Amino acid sequence: MSEDSRTPKDEPEGSGLSRRDLGVLAAGAAVAASAPAAAAALRVMEMDVEVQTPDGACDAVFVHPVGRAPAGGWPAVLVWTDIMGLRPVFRQMAGRLAAEGYAVLVPNPFYRKGRAPIPEGPVNWADPADRAKLMELRSALTPEATARDAIACFAWLDGQSLVDPGKGAGVQGYCMGGPMSFLAAAALPDRIAAVGSFHGGGLVTAAPDSPHRLIARTRAEFLVAIAEDDDQKEPQAKEALRAAFRAAGRLAEVEVYAGARHGWCVPGSAVYNPEAAERAWSALLALYRRRLT
Repeated sequence: MSEDSRTPKDEPEGSGLSRRDLGVLAAGAAVAASAPAAAAALRVMEMDVEVQTPDGACDAVFVHPVGRAPAGGWPAVLVWTDIMGLRPVFRQMAGRLAAEGYAVLVPNPFYRKGRAPIPEGPVNWADPADRAKLMELRSALTPEATARDAIACFAWLDGQSLVDPGKGAGVQGYCMGGPMSFLAAAALPDRIAAVGSFHGGGLVTAAPDSPHRLIARTRAEFLVAIAEDDDQKEPQAKEALRAAFRAAGRLAEVEVYAGARHGWCVPGSAVYNPEAAERAWSALLALYRRRLT
């Protein structure tokens, strides 16, 4: 169920915080034991940092390759988490991506409420009280707040000597991070060259600022990976996205992943689907290899 909608510096400046060498990562090994290994992963370093935004200090994790960088530095990638926030699995996913040759920043999306981990402790989405708490956290991430955060995050990334601001940048997001990635690309059209949305929620809405209505304001190529159960709930969304990409003349791959449930790309989740997740990961890497140059 797919359609390709294609149309005509070693140390973060100002961080002064902890760092640890993650060593050589066999791609996928740090993320999921069941994931097939890829060849020639780079050694990477993970660092806890702070990014100053107009709304305060945002705690984040920064992961980058170690050793000799290519001319100019590494391409930058911003990763938006799902609604469960910045936690170990997203550190591992950032490490895996960095091992492919990218400088990766994963912010705590809920820094306005406090430092990660937020939310704390076990959360049951099926529990109305827990769900209400999560949605309250999510409500602070307005389109305007997301745009401010994206601009601040890329300003921080571009201030690092090991990042090449002349290379195209990527942004990717999971669940709520999907629409946030569209918003980031619209806020920074001259900087962001590639966008990945994985089981993104709310990409097509009736609102005037619906993410799909922002596509014409971007200059990126898109990968939109849709869960089968999400598609069953909103079967019209994929066609609205494809139409918007065509109208804007943007390159895009919009695919419904058969058998994959909402959240399937995040290791450790109850619905993690290793085979489908690896296919989505491979599509993301192919996109970045095309555009982050």
